[in-house]
Amino acid sequence: MSTEPAGSAPLPPPTANPTASTVPRAAEAQSNKVNTKAAGIVGLAVMCSRVLGLVREQVFAALFGGGRAMDAFTIAFRTPNLLRDLFAEGALSTAFVTTFSKTIATDGDGAAWRLANKVATLTAVFLSLVCVLGIAIAPQLVAFFAPGFDAEKVALTAQLARIMYPFILLVSLAALVMGMLNAKNVFGMPAMASSFFNLGSIVGGVGVGYWIDPHFGQKALVGLAIGTLIGGALQFAVQIPSLWKVGYHFRPDFDWKDAGVRKILQLMGPAVIAASSVQLNVMINSMFASNLGDGPIFWLAIAFRLMQLPLGIFGVAIGTVTLPVLSRSIAEKNTADFRSVLARGMRLALVLTVPSTIGLMLLAEPIISVLYQHGKFGAYETAQAAGALRFYAIGLCAYSAMKVLVPAFYALDKRKTPMMVSFLAVGINLLLNWFFTFHLRWGHIGLALSTGCVALTNFLILYALMRREVQSLETRTMLITLMKVLIAGALLAAVCVAGNRWLLADWATQRVLLKIIYLAGTIAVAGLAFFGTALALRLGELDEVTALVKRKLGRFTKR
Repeated sequence: MSTEPAGSAPLPPPTANPTASTVPRAAEAQSNKVNTKAAGIVGLAVMCSRVLGLVREQVFAALFGGGRAMDAFTIAFRTPNLLRDLFAEGALSTAFVTTFSKTIATDGDGAAWRLANKVATLTAVFLSLVCVLGIAIAPQLVAFFAPGFDAEKVALTAQLARIMYPFILLVSLAALVMGMLNAKNVFGMPAMASSFFNLGSIVGGVGVGYWIDPHFGQKALVGLAIGTLIGGALQFAVQIPSLWKVGYHFRPDFDWKDAGVRKILQLMGPAVIAASSVQLNVMINSMFASNLGDGPIFWLAIAFRLMQLPLGIFGVAIGTVTLPVLSRSIAEKNTADFRSVLARGMRLALVLTVPSTIGLMLLAEPIISVLYQHGKFGAYETAQAAGALRFYAIGLCAYSAMKVLVPAFYALDKRKTPMMVSFLAVGINLLLNWFFTFHLRWGHIGLALSTGCVALTNFLILYALMRREVQSLETRTMLITLMKVLIAGALLAAVCVAGNRWLLADWATQRVLLKIIYLAGTIAVAGLAFFGTALALRLGELDEVTALVKRKLGRFTKR
């Protein structure tokens, strides 16, 4: 249910290099150093973008509340954003970067720039037509994505969607530029571009909205829609100077029969299929939520974003660091090392996300109150969003572990396996949505629970398939680690319960500064209790975390 407008494109499946052993160790070390630095830059930029995305939602919630207006805006943005996720920063980005990088390596920069001209021209023409079509049939699309909306709400949502449709074109071109720059080892500005989207949409949206309606009534939503276009234009424009510096200048090229263009289109097919299951789940959840009145769509979006924050910090980071090692192990035909690295990565994901899961479940209301309960977003909306967050958090550990597990299938060249399991997850999601939401009448909380259960099911199936593939995944060690983590988590939970009882009991009426102090204090003590207990239990995975922190602190103090 995320409305995050910018994220990292999926990594292409790594290719084994049979000549890796002949590469000089000094060059390999230098390459690893560059990759680590690039990963650090990208990771910091993604975190910055997610924080700004959180600020974006905070501002919008304070101005418009958490009901009818933000439901309409969320669905209006989701329609073009789904296409963005599916094509621009998904299939197109992966296929283009793969082919563009190979073209540079085999035929040089000139051929790569010509390929870029062809793809950019094709993208601009095709997506312009998509935008025109989307604008023309916006009411029908909204009625499909949100069948529970009444006629007035459909009309408002369609109006906002029509304004935002060109966002698809802007962000698709931005994704192409990002791919070109990354292929030329330029990472800083492309990684920061998504932050400019959030800045542009906040400043532009609030500014235009105030100009339309200083009281930020329903008409001011048009300002948010225009702000989305401003943000998309900024995300594209800020990368252009860097692209000029590496030698690229756009020239329209309509020669789309080129072999490189055909290769990109061929690669896009499987990528679209693989990504479509995720988008289908998002669409299904939206359709169910639209039948639950005003507010649930936005409450779910808020809760999902908060659940994704620790996932972005820990899960993505662990997956990024683990993938190159897994790929190297497969290239060297070292199955034992592959199993060990994969199992250690999943254990580390558990160690880092279990405390986040417990904290989000027990401190959901104070956290959302501190972040969102301002202006028109009241205590009722806070309680509703908190209910969703508790159940979304059930799937956090599974999501994090899958950031390590799914790329491992790609490293083994078993790319169809995660795709088939994800389609099974779509069916399970549909069934559980109906059962929890309508049969048991749990409303939007049932949708969040369904998402958490699907994540757990997805992980368990993939884990069993991977264990069968590589014979062993150190399951006994995994269970021992889990037991130790749960013991430490019990103490963390006790601190959270005590904080809720004695410090945060009046969170709905406390002043913001007091809530922040009490909440931050509770989280700090709970974190120390967890990691202190984990160290006492000799949880080996924490050695990697403490070593990393010491290295970072050491570099900082030497500056």
